Amino acid sequence: MGKDYYETLGVGRSASQDDIKKAYRKLAIKYHPDKNPGDKEAEESFKEVSSAYEVLSDDQKRRKYDQFGHDAYTRSGRGGGENVDPFDIFSQFFGGSGFDSFFGGGSSRQQTGPQPGADLRYNLQVDFEDAVFGADREIEIPRAETCSRCTGSGCEEGTSRKSCPACHGTGQVTMAQGFFSIRQRCPTCRGTGEVIEKPCRQCSGEGRVQKRKRIQIRIPAGVDTGSRLRVAGEGEAGRRGGPRGDLYVVIHVRDHDVFERDGEDLYCEVPLAFHLAALGGKIQVPTVGGPAELKIPSGTQSGSVFRLRGKGIPSLRGYGRGDQHVRVVIEVPTNLNGGQKAKLKEFGESCDERVHPKLRAFLKKAKRFFS
Repeated sequence: MGKDYYETLGVGRSASQDDIKKAYRKLAIKYHPDKNPGDKEAEESFKEVSSAYEVLSDDQKRRKYDQFGHDAYTRSGRGGGENVDPFDIFSQFFGGSGFDSFFGGGSSRQQTGPQPGADLRYNLQVDFEDAVFGADREIEIPRAETCSRCTGSGCEEGTSRKSCPACHGTGQVTMAQGFFSIRQRCPTCRGTGEVIEKPCRQCSGEGRVQKRKRIQIRIPAGVDTGSRLRVAGEGEAGRRGGPRGDLYVVIHVRDHDVFERDGEDLYCEVPLAFHLAALGGKIQVPTVGGPAELKIPSGTQSGSVFRLRGKGIPSLRGYGRGDQHVRVVIEVPTNLNGGQKAKLKEFGESCDERVHPKLRAFLKKAKRFFS
């Protein structure tokens, strides 16, 4: 769902037509592409403002919008502000002289020189181990390539672009409406001032064609979900000799069965036998570099956490590693035979409060509470 038209123009729902016109005038000048060359956000705002004005400036369309919102137009696909030409609305509002006065008298002819290609984004799923140790991967992406038949000109061999006969190369045409003359973008050449005499049969005059490209990607050790890898010059081909864009590979690391990650540190949970927790000893714990020995002190409680320094994830900066944190969970023995149960019972009867200090402290608190 699009942004609310009233909110886009910065007016209330009870705004008069004069208020709507004043708001549009201010915002259209502020965001016009000729005033913000190369600014994609400003261009998108210009389109949004134009769509909002196209609907709210028409009483019938406004009533329909107030009743049904954006659905009034998106369901039928026509009659609203979604598919309008923002430049046409601007020209109709200001007229030719008004347009020129705002932006220095120049024409609104679109750029016809070299244009850089667009950047591309590729989401890459990698295994946990690849994120830890690094890996090489091959990906395949769809992208625009320079047409091999016309080498990007868009013209058939032996032909070239020529000045648009409709606007005489200016990119604008003058339309008479009653007593007024309005300059607007030329619909024949779409504002470029040029037309292709005979379009290339392979690319239909676009100068580029869609192809699939295989690219080798080096995943550095230490990447995490959200890491972006920039591959320079592997984006879409530019137009009319412009440079290629870049490719940005966004990493998404799959979850691991044993480890959880927080930055460069790793966390895991290890079950600990009852007798080892009581008597102490040594156990083998998993790390990304292989099994490691962990010393368990006697009297270790369930939930205790031990740190293995330098056993975490390597830093993307190229030096150092994080730590691994091991949380032990004491496993109460089950399926005991008769002899084992007898020995445990004998052990329990032989223990006094000194071997269970937490239990002794709890019983004292409980006794005070109930008394």
